[in-house]
Amino acid sequence: MLEDGTVFYGRSVGSNGVSVGEIVFHTSMSGYQEIITDPSYASQIVVFTYPHIGNTGINSCDSESSRVWVSGMVMRDFIEIGSSYRMEKSLRAYLDENNTLAVSGIDTRCLTQHIRKYGSLKGCLMCGNINEVLALDLIQAFNANMNFNLIDKVTCREAYRYNPNNAPNRFFSESTKLDQIDKYRVVVYDFGVKNSILNCLVAKGLEVMVVPSHTPVAYIVRLKPDGIVLSNGPGDPRAYLPLIAKVEEILQTKIPTLAICLGHQLLALACGAKVFKMKFGHHGANHPVYDYGRSAVIISSQNHNYAVSDEDLPDTLYVTSRSLFDNTIQGLKHKHFDAMGFQGHPEGGPGPRDGNYLFDCFLECIKKNKKNATKR
Repeated sequence: MLEDGTVFYGRSVGSNGVSVGEIVFHTSMSGYQEIITDPSYASQIVVFTYPHIGNTGINSCDSESSRVWVSGMVMRDFIEIGSSYRMEKSLRAYLDENNTLAVSGIDTRCLTQHIRKYGSLKGCLMCGNINEVLALDLIQAFNANMNFNLIDKVTCREAYRYNPNNAPNRFFSESTKLDQIDKYRVVVYDFGVKNSILNCLVAKGLEVMVVPSHTPVAYIVRLKPDGIVLSNGPGDPRAYLPLIAKVEEILQTKIPTLAICLGHQLLALACGAKVFKMKFGHHGANHPVYDYGRSAVIISSQNHNYAVSDEDLPDTLYVTSRSLFDNTIQGLKHKHFDAMGFQGHPEGGPGPRDGNYLFDCFLECIKKNKKNATKR
């Protein structure tokens, strides 16, 4: 049930119950495991435009967190029997374990076209006892309580050092395998960080410390990190005023900073830029982005409902990349501090890793800053 009263009926292939969230469509042809375990999808019901979901099962390596975060799954055809040499369990078993609602047999093309026409809509997924009046009431109640802090829900409870052994071999090239000495330390602010981001940082030879979103900047400074990462995460960045103030503090420390997705938006807001909600967002793994510095096009993985506005962009920021789909800002750099942001997901997960060079740029920035500090 959509908030405008549009109803779709299908077959329950997950748990029974009721779930409410924002309906978004995702165009990736693979990677459903990474998508449903991405904390950025908290309070969202994901519609998969690719028709067959479940055909590669579930394995222990591809999850982006320790649990399912989506509020529900909507698909055209649910594949009961997975087939992959990496498969350890079926998608149905995984959904049952995580008490996740899912429905198949939906005309996802029609649903996606509806969202593209009218924009992102709130919706209710109801499996078992169906009550359309109750579904609309639940959607209205959800709309009335949209100001809850999703980051408090997804962030880690306490700081921890990320174990390099958790990074699958696919994140390492032969060259990085030979050079895994912890030369530099980075602190990752966990706004809903994905495992793939942590794995990419480890693959660059970095020691990774993850801290909760509420961690004071003064505590971070005492750790003497060589770099700071502002992670991806869910929700409206404009509502996170304490985090925006925290990013302002981080900039003043002059510690090299890499901001990804939500972190990118928070960085922009901390510098005085504006952020707007998109009509239906970017959710997929085939988004072309033009990088001005490299004069090159990369294919990127995207997952966001908000974007940085070109309107009144502060002089302290300059645009480094743009989406070739709609010309929205994809990359930003600060003119006076070693801070850069990227709206997409350079780590992929799922998707291409064309943007992985951004981690190299971050590492080079750390090395340069460290070298200059030594000279001083």
